[in-house]
Amino acid sequence: MTDSAVSTFEFNPFADGFTDDPYPHYAALRASSPVHEHPLGFWVLAEHDDVSALLRSGHSVNTRHAAPGPLRDLRESVYGDAGPRLNTLSMLDQDPPDHTRLRKLVAKAFTPRAVEALEPRIVRLVDDALDRIAAAGRVDLVAELAFPLPFAVISEMLGMPPIDHVRLRELTGVMVRSVEPVVDPELMARIAEADRELVTIGEEVIDWKRRNPDEDLLTALIAAEDDGDMLSDAELVSQLLLLYVAGHETTVNLIAGGTLALLRNPDQLALLRERPELTANAVDELLRYDSPVQMSRRITLEPYHVREFEIPAGSFVIASLASANRDPKFWGDDADALRLDRPNARQHSSFGAGVHHCLGAALARLEGRVAIGRLVERFPELALESVRWNGRINLRGPEELMVTV
Repeated sequence: MTDSAVSTFEFNPFADGFTDDPYPHYAALRASSPVHEHPLGFWVLAEHDDVSALLRSGHSVNTRHAAPGPLRDLRESVYGDAGPRLNTLSMLDQDPPDHTRLRKLVAKAFTPRAVEALEPRIVRLVDDALDRIAAAGRVDLVAELAFPLPFAVISEMLGMPPIDHVRLRELTGVMVRSVEPVVDPELMARIAEADRELVTIGEEVIDWKRRNPDEDLLTALIAAEDDGDMLSDAELVSQLLLLYVAGHETTVNLIAGGTLALLRNPDQLALLRERPELTANAVDELLRYDSPVQMSRRITLEPYHVREFEIPAGSFVIASLASANRDPKFWGDDADALRLDRPNARQHSSFGAGVHHCLGAALARLEGRVAIGRLVERFPELALESVRWNGRINLRGPEELMVTV
């Protein structure tokens, strides 16, 4: 069957209020059109089992396999034959065997043992931030904890030189919009400009690191490239930028969004304080409840069947991780409720699945566990004042989270 799903409700991430709260939209999508082809030419999957199957299916993440269509035509009209460097040469956008080769280079830095060794440093960073928060009394939690912590950790892991982190965050904030549906040529042009500036920064950082090698991840990547058969200069810059962006942008959303969820569910916040042994499971439930990455993508290499629908080869398919994480067919009737003791919380889709399962999952869990656990323990009077969302469709989270302690 090649006909599109008959949709009475279409995926529309540009609807008013979507970026502040997309979950009613996802619920309507699951109820009406859990599998459908969008008028812009891409397909959408909204239910847990369909999303999970696609992520494990072996279909491509590389957009060069996409068939002609409105989105591809728009992309090529703005970018030309090549897209942003971060979205073409990084391991996130490569299939095996290239993906396997690139991932193998950095995987040792993210093994459970390597991540566990970072815990004392993460505890110190969190406690220092909490001291500053205590002294201030009223703070933006994003600026004081959720952003500085993962930013410092990934910077130290990579061995980054001192850098203008304000400008870098501005650039990465634009750049991450490239991993969501973009139909605005002006925004696409801004993404391309940010990409060029980030590539220049990456090249400068690598030149600096070659002159200042150390026992860090970036030195190891350069050494692999210098061996002659692993990384090209362009690939080296792309992996650096991917690790740097992915190493902090998503965890910012986990820490800030997770804290917000607790403050909006005081019974669960009280439960966490009463039972701190739940903290690890609580982080997974917070990841399920409000996914830091809301969607993933695959490009079909051959016709792909989902229920009664046949998705043609070359189709761009959005797998809605956030919708899958709230699907009552999998999670039960309380799928929209935050339950820190949920027994299967770890089965969420927020880290993806298959060969592209998030390399930094263990690190994100550790940073979330330490930051959120110590925050709620330290401040029994922690209270929400206001939240302002970042306006993103995919890497969605609070831009500002004002709290009092």
